[in-house]
Amino acid sequence: MYESIKSYFSDEVKNNRRRMNDTIDYGPEPFVIDIEEATLQNNAFRRALWTGNNLQLTLMSIPRGNEIGLEIHNNEDQFLRIEEGTGVVEMGYSRDRLDYQERVSDDDVILVPAGVWHNIINTGDRALKIYSIYAPPHHPHGTVHETKEDAMADE
Repeated sequence: MYESIKSYFSDEVKNNRRRMNDTIDYGPEPFVIDIEEATLQNNAFRRALWTGNNLQLTLMSIPRGNEIGLEIHNNEDQFLRIEEGTGVVEMGYSRDRLDYQERVSDDDVILVPAGVWHNIINTGDRALKIYSIYAPPHHPHGTVHETKEDAMADE
């Protein structure tokens, strides 16, 4: 039985790796991807790549001079990783008092607890490429926001 499961998942992994340029949400099926390559290739402001019952993986591309925008997730913890670019993260327990500020760049991780206001500002000369994990999921399955304006209109 183990060999048949192993074979099934091996075939699925190969298929998923070949399809990683698609714009569909692969969750909640088993899935493997080169996250760095997928993050760097993504040009949408936000793209849900995998949505399960308990967590969600999204890709983000923040254009030069732009920001994610001040937000709070009252019920979700968030993990963000910078794959490329430079910026500043701001966090705080009040939208008017973002006491925590830190420069971020390639390979940095940002952990945002539920109930904390946060924003990431792109201060570099190219798009800021980020992947984010929400637990539990925050966006509807299959969410794609090509621009920040699309994201704001959807909120």
